[in-house]
Amino acid sequence: MRRLLRRLEGTRVSSRGLVVALPYLWLIAFFVAPFLIVLKISFSHAALAIPPYKPLVVWTSRSVLEIRLDLRNYLAMFAHRLYGDAFLNSLKVAFLSTVFSLAIGYPMAYGIARAGARARNILLLLVVLPFWTSQLLRIYAWVGLFKANGLINETLISLGVIHQPLTLLFTPFAMYVGIVYSYLPYVILPLYANLEKLDWQLVEAAQDLGCRPWQAFYKVTLPLSRNGIVAASMLVFIPATGEFVIPTLLGGPNSLMMGRILWDEFFSNRDWPVASAIAIVMLLVLVPCMMAYLRIQSRGSDS
Repeated sequence: MRRLLRRLEGTRVSSRGLVVALPYLWLIAFFVAPFLIVLKISFSHAALAIPPYKPLVVWTSRSVLEIRLDLRNYLAMFAHRLYGDAFLNSLKVAFLSTVFSLAIGYPMAYGIARAGARARNILLLLVVLPFWTSQLLRIYAWVGLFKANGLINETLISLGVIHQPLTLLFTPFAMYVGIVYSYLPYVILPLYANLEKLDWQLVEAAQDLGCRPWQAFYKVTLPLSRNGIVAASMLVFIPATGEFVIPTLLGGPNSLMMGRILWDEFFSNRDWPVASAIAIVMLLVLVPCMMAYLRIQSRGSDS
């Protein structure tokens, strides 16, 4: 009997270890390993071969193992102004898209949280409903709306508001509209989850003590929803920095984004080492943002 109990205890320990090990194995397989591969390519040199880069470790004619690291891929990012401008423009677009998304998504999440049970379910369904359609199809729908003979221009001309079609497609305005539209559910859902748990009696108490509605919102609701705001901001800012499809289809060829630079370096120029170096630098910039987000989330869960 004791032997059987010992075997069962050993099985429990191994099962716990397996459950804990699965997330780590997932991260190693789909994050650490690809990161190391891209890091290795970033220190290599482009070549007319398959794959289009030279190996880092080679055997010389004297049978000596030689490691060849090329730092020019990283220096090229500082030598050519194109990469710096694209990186700064990507950060600007991501920041403004995050601000616009919060400005639109916060009132929507607040309204859903204050709505009744039946209306709340319907509103949440309407928020999640766009996820049932491919993002590419949704962006193409905006192309049909913004083009010269699209629905917006045709409607304005038929109403007599304008006489010539407006230039809406391939503009920064169209690009921001597409990004905000695509990432708006990522803002509404975390904010709703945060506001839905809010004790609204605190707001009523603030109003009873003499605060006006806007003062109660600024002093009570907004600070208590800080974790939701941070979560929503990170869910928009991080992917928007490397966005490629929306700036290409709506912003046009002049939209200078790091996603477009990476595409051109990988597939047009076939310069995988430079593209890998750009990807590593972007990751090093975005990882502190993700770490700050996880730290704030852990503080919110502890409190």
